[in-house]
Amino acid sequence: MPLPTIFFPMKFRAVLFDLDGTLIDSTRLILDSYHHTMRVHRGRTFPDSEWLAGLGTPLRVQFRRFTDDPAELDRMIATYREWNLDHHDAMVRAFPGAVETVRDLRARGARLGIVTSKNRGGVERGLALCGFDGLFETIITSDDLAASKPDPAPVRAALERLAAAPAEALFAGDSPHDIAAGRDAGTRTAACLWGPFQRTDLAPQGPDFYVESFAALAALTS
Repeated sequence: MPLPTIFFPMKFRAVLFDLDGTLIDSTRLILDSYHHTMRVHRGRTFPDSEWLAGLGTPLRVQFRRFTDDPAELDRMIATYREWNLDHHDAMVRAFPGAVETVRDLRARGARLGIVTSKNRGGVERGLALCGFDGLFETIITSDDLAASKPDPAPVRAALERLAAAPAEALFAGDSPHDIAAGRDAGTRTAACLWGPFQRTDLAPQGPDFYVESFAALAALTS
């Protein structure tokens, strides 16, 4: 007869995740969506590095560098989203071990949330495609608050919904904006090194942990 599985107490009552570049591998889709938008609206493209610096911030923030016209800004966002959704399912996958780790955390009693600068429709599509449906108790998107990462307000909103204190929470993300938001909200922070950012990009924000796999992330909570 097999022995029962034994779950040990969690180090963190709540675990928050960024989405793109942390749970799902969507960086190429995001960058190509920016390139398409700029070809349509400016007749040229810009290097990936132009977009990586602002990755993890809302589209409105990214495109505001190129126009002050609210109507044009809306058109650029619409162009981005149309191309992104048309190519989404062919280009987006969960990172190895992501779904299994989230399921395990949930089974062990962790309160789980997502804090992302993406709009809710895009979030829900990505979660469904990659097998995360129903695993998160709360999801904070760009539709919920005016403030966005690196502002800590979205992290604080997720903690409030989960009835969790910052000191008992871990925020895992791949970008400097994630680490800054979690740090300033009072959580511990885990810098995920499988996204597009290097340790040298993340170090200035002072993450509490660096993790190179979901197995390593899971070990932080045990």
